[in-house]
Amino acid sequence: MAWNRALALTFLAIFLKAPTAVLAQPHAPEGDWPGWRGRDRTGVSTETGLLKEWPEGGPKLVWKATGLGGGYATPSVAGGRVFLLGSKGDEEFLHAVDVNDGQRLWSIRVGKVGENQGPNYPGPRSSPTVDGDLLYTLGSDGDLLCVSTSNGKILWQHHLEKEFEGNRGTWAYAESPLVDGELLICTPGGPSAALLALDKKNGRVVWKTPLEDNQAGYASVIVAETGGIKQYVQFIGSGVVGVAAKDGRLLWKYTGNVGGQSCATPIFHDGCIFTSASGTGRAGGDALLRLVADGRDVKAKQVYLVRSMCNHHGGVIRVGDYLYGSGGAGLVCMDFKTGARKWQARSVGRGSLVAADGHLYVRGEQGEVALVEATPEGYREKGRFRQPSRSQFKAFAHPIIAAGRLYLRDADVLLCYALR
Repeated sequence: MAWNRALALTFLAIFLKAPTAVLAQPHAPEGDWPGWRGRDRTGVSTETGLLKEWPEGGPKLVWKATGLGGGYATPSVAGGRVFLLGSKGDEEFLHAVDVNDGQRLWSIRVGKVGENQGPNYPGPRSSPTVDGDLLYTLGSDGDLLCVSTSNGKILWQHHLEKEFEGNRGTWAYAESPLVDGELLICTPGGPSAALLALDKKNGRVVWKTPLEDNQAGYASVIVAETGGIKQYVQFIGSGVVGVAAKDGRLLWKYTGNVGGQSCATPIFHDGCIFTSASGTGRAGGDALLRLVADGRDVKAKQVYLVRSMCNHHGGVIRVGDYLYGSGGAGLVCMDFKTGARKWQARSVGRGSLVAADGHLYVRGEQGEVALVEATPEGYREKGRFRQPSRSQFKAFAHPIIAAGRLYLRDADVLLCYALR
């Protein structure tokens, strides 16, 4: 009887401790951030129970990893590992580190650092895309790799310029590849393969989108479906395009807000595509396009073209019927349906952001990070801290949230913070 009571107490103790142990595991599958802007490329996390306000000095720093190289690439988190690109000298590398302590697990060479033209910001910008046991990544010079997440073994690879006549942008290749079903979608640019679909298992070419007078931009592809027609939408240097997912056929092209920096990944919502680009004069702007199916074709009809935000590099987030992004010198909130600006605030200056649990996590280029309530009623800040271990470079890498933790990449350093 005493033995049974002791056994029962042991099981009870294990049971009571179990929830805490589970919550403490940052590699829980539902907490993964497996690629650019999360699972669905919206930049919005579904996690809840996060801090509603930050203490002075910000959330608790859990660990810091160093030696990850230069560049501006945003990390991805999946399967208990953080994956990210970094440059050393003239070469780029892919690293895997442990989510528990930031210890390096493996590193492989990806390729050369892509040449920059004009203002010089060399180094990788792509987020690795994790799909189960496989990872896909793109170096700034155009090296596209499929590797094993367990050890970094390269399974297949291509070069977007050498093999597909690619035409990179001023700051080299910057997109994050998209995995959709059995396909890997990327954007070489150039006349023969503006967009490219490969078999994700073996790298075999499935289709190409021929398009004259175009250049790869700095955004990443999303999936949209209208009237039963599935398409891939991308903001390239010469405009926003939609191509048929089945065969890569060009469905539509919009050029109303070109001329600025095509950095912001498009947003698809309620049958519409929203894109934003920075620019001076009449260049750039914020455009909403309604997609209308017409037989086997799709037309993109402009709903509005305004200059309420003119996003720079930090991506745009939709929360409900409102958009938030980095416009001008600070944070902007605008109405998705009308394009009207609701408010603008200096916040932490120009930067990037993600959303989770009713809040925006805004990271300024100079290293300040703010927690801001996601509301059209006005700017409501709930905490701020200045990132330690700042590099000499602008903090272009986007913040990400995975399993209750906030990750900040700054060149050679990766910081991990607890949000619960």
